[in-house]
Amino acid sequence: MIAAGLLAAWCVDAYPSPLSSSVEDESALQVHTSYGDLLGAVSEYNDEVIAFKGIPYAAPPTGPRRWRPPAPMEPWTGVRNATEFGIQCPQYNDTMTLWTTGSTQMSEDCLFMNIWVPANRKGDEKLPVYFWMHGGRFIQGSGAVVTYDGSGLAAHDVIVVTVNYRLGPLGFLAHPELSAESETNSSGNYGALDLIYALNWVKEEIAAFGGDPDSITVGGQSSGSSCSLDMMYSPLAHGLAKGIVVESGTRAPHDPMTGSLATSYRLQDQAEADGVRFMAEMNVTTLEELRNVPFDTLLIYDQEDDTTYSDTRFENSSIFFLDPPIWRPVLDGHFLPSTYGELLETGRHANVPILAGYNLDEAGAKLSPGLTLDTFRSNFTAIMGNLSSEFFSLYPAENDAQANNASNRFWQAFSRTSQWKWARDYALGGASADTFLYFWTHTPPDWTLGASHGTEMYYVFNNIPYTQPSAAWTATDYAIEKRMVQYWLNFIKDSDPNGSNLPYWPATSEDPLNMWLGDAWGPGEVADPVEMKLIWEYLKQFEQW
Repeated sequence: MIAAGLLAAWCVDAYPSPLSSSVEDESALQVHTSYGDLLGAVSEYNDEVIAFKGIPYAAPPTGPRRWRPPAPMEPWTGVRNATEFGIQCPQYNDTMTLWTTGSTQMSEDCLFMNIWVPANRKGDEKLPVYFWMHGGRFIQGSGAVVTYDGSGLAAHDVIVVTVNYRLGPLGFLAHPELSAESETNSSGNYGALDLIYALNWVKEEIAAFGGDPDSITVGGQSSGSSCSLDMMYSPLAHGLAKGIVVESGTRAPHDPMTGSLATSYRLQDQAEADGVRFMAEMNVTTLEELRNVPFDTLLIYDQEDDTTYSDTRFENSSIFFLDPPIWRPVLDGHFLPSTYGELLETGRHANVPILAGYNLDEAGAKLSPGLTLDTFRSNFTAIMGNLSSEFFSLYPAENDAQANNASNRFWQAFSRTSQWKWARDYALGGASADTFLYFWTHTPPDWTLGASHGTEMYYVFNNIPYTQPSAAWTATDYAIEKRMVQYWLNFIKDSDPNGSNLPYWPATSEDPLNMWLGDAWGPGEVADPVEMKLIWEYLKQFEQW
């Protein structure tokens, strides 16, 4: 049963406020790695945490290294200052958002990570590690975004890592000639290979920071959640992570909405054809010439969308089924060896605990502007096809307000059902590890779009009010933050969100339940059984991703 959001009694003892203590041992500011010494600094947000910023983890992917897998960097001499973030990878964005810094400074020499550690950790202590991969549709973002500054979590005896990786055409261009020059006869996943390379770097070096190389949890949101799932699917990453956090990413293999998300993929032939067109648009004929094109010229085509839904029933329903970015991972037989559905069915993936969820007002719900009744009827007639009569029987509407309410209810049930089906497929394919599913319901203050895409990140990183200092955060927001942080900390430490006197979060089973978080706390049904039956009958009509 879902409990009401009464948090005051549980939250009497607030988390330590920032700037409440100081570093006891100044030597903790310096760390020795295999590549050289690093000098960090006390976090600007919490002086119980030391931040090591702008750590290079691979050779600069510039010049002849453009569109090649990451390579080892050269060690440095002396002590490297690690007190400033490294420059972000090239991208087309100058606005500060949940996923971006607003900086216009960028360079192809951008493969940096940041590590936050407790300031007064014991010398022999090996702390669990949270390796976070940013979102941004694979075309924007960086590890320096304040939304996921690691200070708030690292103050509670974990180590947090954020990372830059190549984006847009620099990170995900495929081309027949690139595949031909590759040892694996594949191309297009350079940004994803950066992340695996960074994860290996952490595995090898994190002990120097007080971390446990055998206790790494990877996490991500939006396109970062695709990266999290790919760390599970890709054989190149097996054995590197003990658990995975997927915020807004898991969908049943049959779900056609997967095609609208950065969590989809391109087939190798399709991706290479995109690359041939891209080279022609750059007005060059050889890879050598393409490698000499300035990156700001390449970014002219950075925000192109794919044409996933052309000539399908979804073609005229773009308010729900947005085409994904062209620049996204490739099913290349190397990084991604097969389809998601086949990997789940055969168990050819890492068998690790997973914490995953969706938000109340994303994935088609709470459109702005809202639907008219006519748009509701025309879109869902096309979307549902031969099941449209059953749909309108379950979701009747006679005016615009009812149409918006019906649409929201359907997409919310659809997301929960699709995700639960994914978790069941994970288990039925042979995975013995638990999955823990959530549904986030809380709207941050001064936020007009509800519990929309990414809003849970304000709370799980223990960073309010730094992420939105002008927002009118309330005692309820801080209480919710404390509870969310503890669930995530428990999972990072123990691969199970339960404990610490929190409401019990059941692992996924044959009973269709997931955990409601935010304005209510506790397991709730995925959807009404009649809704689930309709959604499952609908999903079965489509080929698997």
